[in-house]
Amino acid sequence: MGYIHWNPQIDISILGFSIRWYGILWAVGLIFAAYIVGRLYKANKIGEGTADKLFIYCMIGILAGARLGHCIFYDSEYFLTSWTHLIEMFVPIRFMPDGGITFTGYAGLASHGGAIGALIALWYYSKKYKMKFLFVLDCIAIAAPFTALSIRFGNLINSEIIGCPTDVPWAFIFERVDNIPRHPAQLYEALFYLLVFITGIIIYRKTILRNSLGLGFFFGYCITSIFTFRFFIEFLKEVQSDFEESLLLDMGQLLSIPFIIIGIYFISKSLKAVKDKLQNQNL
Repeated sequence: MGYIHWNPQIDISILGFSIRWYGILWAVGLIFAAYIVGRLYKANKIGEGTADKLFIYCMIGILAGARLGHCIFYDSEYFLTSWTHLIEMFVPIRFMPDGGITFTGYAGLASHGGAIGALIALWYYSKKYKMKFLFVLDCIAIAAPFTALSIRFGNLINSEIIGCPTDVPWAFIFERVDNIPRHPAQLYEALFYLLVFITGIIIYRKTILRNSLGLGFFFGYCITSIFTFRFFIEFLKEVQSDFEESLLLDMGQLLSIPFIIIGIYFISKSLKAVKDKLQNQNL
């Protein structure tokens, strides 16, 4: 069979240091998103220093939220059962049974937790710098799908978040996992996020000059499209935690539903605001 055998090198050596592709792709996604937001800030005559601070807030919020989200949503039976395990949520170490300590890095990040962490960080940022919260969210939402794309490519290289067994011609055999052909679910997500990103840029360029979309539209568009796809792609994924086996919907799907509802609300609110504005102008 012509299945794709997948077992790439997960890290590279730079000046004697081993750096994982996953970390590199995270950084690329965040830096490129920061560049896009910087361009949006410049177009709206907002100082570059404010955009630089936004990048810092986002990075802290996403990483902290993604880490805590994984520990609470997917592995609470471990991390919430003792004080030593609770410490491991915040410090990249593992306390060993023999009393030793092993550096593990922050293994385990959840996208839903990252989204929640980013929202909290952006709300605080908006308050501190006296900016419209929805404007900030829209700027981030235009760039965020590219970051999501980069992260999923990192998951693909790591052979994690794998798909269910399948016999489709493009199936991947993740050799570090098993010898079973599986859906490359990470690749499906990455390609969809690329589509969301490109579509968002096109909508922005076509509407910005006419001011035909209200604040909050791009935020609503981003989370509705991403988490709707995330809901359905979960049917093609292996569950990430054993407890999900007994659930009708897995944790990723359950966590996606509130984001979808919130996204639809902001799209509707944005379009209604524009409609009301046009009606008032015609009076």
